[in-house]
Amino acid sequence: MEDMILVSVDDHLCEPADMFERHMPARYKDRAPRIVQTRYGQAWEVEGRKVTGLGLNAVVGRPRSEYGVEPTGFDQLRKGAYDVHARIDDMNVNGVLGSICFPQFPGFSGGRFQNMQDKNLALAIIRAYNDWHVHDWAGAYPGRFVPLAILPLWDMALCLAELQRLLKLGVHAISFPDNPAGAAYIAGAAGLPSLHDPYWEPLWQACNDNRVVICCHIGTGSAAPHASDLSPIAAWITTMPMTIANAAADWIFASFWKRYPDLRLALSEGGIGWVPYFLERADSTVRQHGAWTNLDLGGKLPSEIFRKHIINCFIDDDFGLMNRAQIGIEHITWECDYPHSDCTWPKSPESLWRGAQTLSDHEINQITHLNVMRDFSYDPFAVLRREDCTVGALRAAAAAKGVDTREVSIPGGLHPKYEPGKPVTSASVQQMLATV
Repeated sequence: MEDMILVSVDDHLCEPADMFERHMPARYKDRAPRIVQTRYGQAWEVEGRKVTGLGLNAVVGRPRSEYGVEPTGFDQLRKGAYDVHARIDDMNVNGVLGSICFPQFPGFSGGRFQNMQDKNLALAIIRAYNDWHVHDWAGAYPGRFVPLAILPLWDMALCLAELQRLLKLGVHAISFPDNPAGAAYIAGAAGLPSLHDPYWEPLWQACNDNRVVICCHIGTGSAAPHASDLSPIAAWITTMPMTIANAAADWIFASFWKRYPDLRLALSEGGIGWVPYFLERADSTVRQHGAWTNLDLGGKLPSEIFRKHIINCFIDDDFGLMNRAQIGIEHITWECDYPHSDCTWPKSPESLWRGAQTLSDHEINQITHLNVMRDFSYDPFAVLRREDCTVGALRAAAAAKGVDTREVSIPGGLHPKYEPGKPVTSASVQQMLATV
């Protein structure tokens, strides 16, 4: 376990209050997103709209009894959620070498900016976010982060121009809605064309030609449905990762894959245990219904398209690892999900090691770092010594610095309401999140 090299393909950051100060153009500085005080706590404000969720579900370091709290101030967050230096400490103590970090305030795929009224301001904000992410976050510790960009998806010319600018900065991953035509519960870019629309062809081409991975996080288009207001929220939490299967089906039945052999798509935070049956069902659909559905998959089965183009991500998924042959070990990657409640920080290596006992050393290396290095054009060993990148070495560095991992109960924040003796319901959590 101590010799593993861990790279997480799905983490999150809570943008610090000063992130736009250095990167917004002078003419937009007075209209840049800023932190303001509301009756609920601190909030981001842009175009007059206040967004309280500066740290949605960022509860790492708290006791599990507080995992349902929504932080409403930076003082309610572990510092590693928003401070890159503290983040490195928390990665070290968890034995994690590298990380891909999704945005928070912008929405996981930048949907909050896609929906702004002033598109010139929105473009300036997106460019400022990307510059901050590349230079101030990922650039602060070379070799430790895989930069992840957001794009102005409402205008293809602007989108391609920003992608070309970012390619020159070494970016090879973008965050994109899992269903661009859908309306997600976390700042989804509702109203964009379907992924089957020719509008997206230039982006697919650019990503294919430049080895840019399209990262689709759960909840950015195909949101997990709540069965009813009275349903226990635990039911929704259970199905939330698997909702990515709806988007996955839409993607693998697209006709464009045959034109873009090097295009890669990551299903971020989707898990892997559902994949074997999903692929079986998809192939069965073609055999049973291909005669009348007029599919155009270039002579490939959906499972073949999936195994060639789709990158799968998991936190804890013993069943998926046991069935890795049906998924394709070369496209399975590990994720931590720091600082959200599903992450196993600071014991992620122990959690992963328990589920990896049936894997060979090479298979462990594949899912922990080799697959990420290949697909995301990421080479930490170009700047870091390999022997300094293991779980054991990173934890030794954290121990020498005295990184504290003790649980801390933090007052404040938004809490779901519930009746004593009864489960927290979907309605209660949705009402709380409506405030965010």
